[in-house]
Amino acid sequence: MRKINRKTPTLTYRNSQRTVQERNVSMIETTRRARHADIRSQVLAQTRILGNLIPPTVSYSTEGHVLILGAEDLARLAAGKLSAMASLVILATDDISSQDEAHLERVMNAAPDVESYYNKLVSIKGFLGQFQATVEQNGTQAQLSTVAIRRPHFDIVLDLSIEPAIQLELLPPGYFHVGQDEAKLADAVAQIPDLVGQFDKPRYVKVNADLCAHNRNGLNGCNRCLNFCPADAIQSVEKKIEIDPYLCHGAGSCTNACPTGAISYDLPNPQALHSFLNKLVSRFRDEALEAPVILFHDQNQGAALINDTLPGEVLPVALEEITVASMDHWLAALAWGAREVLVLNTQATAPTLTTMLKGEIALACRILAEMGQPERVRLIDEAELAALTPALDISLDWPVTVPAAFGGGSKRDTLYAAIDHLNSQAADINSILPMGNIPFGKVTVATDNCTLCMSCVAICPTAALKDGGDEPKLLFTEQNCVQCGLCEAACPEKVISLVPQVNFDAPSRQAARVLKEEKPFECVRCGAPFATQSMVHRMLDMVGMHSAFSANIERLKMCGDCRVKDMFEDILQDPEKQLR
Repeated sequence: MRKINRKTPTLTYRNSQRTVQERNVSMIETTRRARHADIRSQVLAQTRILGNLIPPTVSYSTEGHVLILGAEDLARLAAGKLSAMASLVILATDDISSQDEAHLERVMNAAPDVESYYNKLVSIKGFLGQFQATVEQNGTQAQLSTVAIRRPHFDIVLDLSIEPAIQLELLPPGYFHVGQDEAKLADAVAQIPDLVGQFDKPRYVKVNADLCAHNRNGLNGCNRCLNFCPADAIQSVEKKIEIDPYLCHGAGSCTNACPTGAISYDLPNPQALHSFLNKLVSRFRDEALEAPVILFHDQNQGAALINDTLPGEVLPVALEEITVASMDHWLAALAWGAREVLVLNTQATAPTLTTMLKGEIALACRILAEMGQPERVRLIDEAELAALTPALDISLDWPVTVPAAFGGGSKRDTLYAAIDHLNSQAADINSILPMGNIPFGKVTVATDNCTLCMSCVAICPTAALKDGGDEPKLLFTEQNCVQCGLCEAACPEKVISLVPQVNFDAPSRQAARVLKEEKPFECVRCGAPFATQSMVHRMLDMVGMHSAFSANIERLKMCGDCRVKDMFEDILQDPEKQLR
């Protein structure tokens, strides 16, 4: 008992001493983060994303013609709440929800002048002011708006069907699917009367067809943007990528997925966002003497979650959608001195966007891990945002990145500049990371069968493949290759194959390597080089034994000028030879 009593005061004293130390550390940490919060406010106030002062827009024009889908009883009750609209049409797509007499009495008294149709709905497409509903009528298909209101379209669709008529993650403006949810119905009924008139919306993205690797000369190549649009606003029309600005919600998944930068966001454009991130990180580091954490979030639900409890070193960056920022922005922010990049994923984010983000962040972290960097890019949810401090304390012990000197350029150049700088700050490896289904890699050529026809050079959208000018050679620059597959499809000899990989050796990746070269074939008459050896020999093998060429086989070995001269000399010596 004495031993226990003798030790008890000592134990109590030590616990008390530890508590005082912990309090001191906590006070220091609280003071540090409060100071950082003040610096953050100053930096955010001083730094703005430069954008187009007069951004391009698209306009919607509506007069208030509403199509209501669903069970006729529910549709008629809803129509009774929208009596001020220009016209109302009901298309009964579901069975009546209730046979209760009192309910049916209310239905009969609601909107008695509204016409109901019972045709089978084939499809519905469009957007605010331009909805077309195709139905079956007498064994053929017809536009319901033409039949019902003698107009080419409806302006607004209120869908009370159990299953939505438009199956998209991001629905077109002017389409309201409420099902049988009373709260959603009340919200839609409150909004619809205000959707009469003319409305403008930003034209979020633009397409540079010269950079696009989707299709060239009738050959199919890159389709990455087509796989990730949650609004179905992207289509391949006559072998060209087209984005319907009326359906586009500005999700940014297409710009994120595009490997060439052919599709670029406009609010802000990629270069403006690069410049903003560079200034934001640099100014915070200069003032706080500590590396900040960048937090990308959307302007709606994500912005509502940002409050004063956010740790002081976290710099929130609001975007239309979180997929507007892509891997080049994430890694560039790290290269400019941020210690982490967080992307806030909320319940409002479309599942397609979440899937894409997870894949892109996994790729970014794989690249970082390969070079010996911590996995500095993370996708976080609302719960993780609320408990962010402990996770940030872990990254305080990570190696500090010396800020890079490069500025924001093209998507491809910025991404590789960031990779190279982060690599130089870590293990400085020069190895190759093989991976599948990525827009980075090399082209290989089975040289024995390549004739240097240069079909691959003519079709390459990024100039990753080039000819040797006056010399018969094929050059390849890996940094420019987006693995679109157009060269592989265009090769007549089928000797090209793609190898997806990430090459950390910058000199070899940036250099124009010779894939194949050979001596030129010289004209047997004048000695001038006019084709490659392999091409002439292939031509001789293919047509040299044909009866049409057997008498003049030597002409296949001549340049164009000498071939013409030889033909005329032959005619002059024997004018009737051509007739024979």
